[in-house]
Amino acid sequence: MIALLIDGAILSIAYDNVHYSNKPETWNMRLVMGIATVVSVIGVMDSFGMFYLGYKVFHLDMAFIQTLMYLKLSVAGHFKIFLTRTRGPFWSIRPATILLVVVFGKQILATLVAVYGLFMPPIGWGWALMVWGYSLIWFLINDLIKLLGL
Repeated sequence: MIALLIDGAILSIAYDNVHYSNKPETWNMRLVMGIATVVSVIGVMDSFGMFYLGYKVFHLDMAFIQTLMYLKLSVAGHFKIFLTRTRGPFWSIRPATILLVVVFGKQILATLVAVYGLFMPPIGWGWALMVWGYSLIWFLINDLIKLLGL
């Protein structure tokens, strides 16, 4: 389900607003791989953090944690689109309207699936909002780290 929801957003990236150069771009692969590695490691850490909170802190059952993780991976995956589309802060270039509509439309759908439990145990609105807040905080941390690497 995550793959289906993310694919539409990835397709809409082709219509995004970005700055371009009149000359061919050259890739600084050390920088790209360094930032990608750091962002990926942080993504794994924040996923394990969500699992730890659910299992050890809130003592939730495994099926409920699976739904939390589904929503976290979906939301955080779409946030990464906004993280990686610019060299500067995520707000430095306004995303194309189609990208915003597709990403947030798919995230509303993913949230409704988790809240009401379609194909999984329902988590309710309180937990869904907690997942969104948790993912947003890690998104902002990732953007800061991206900027420090540039």
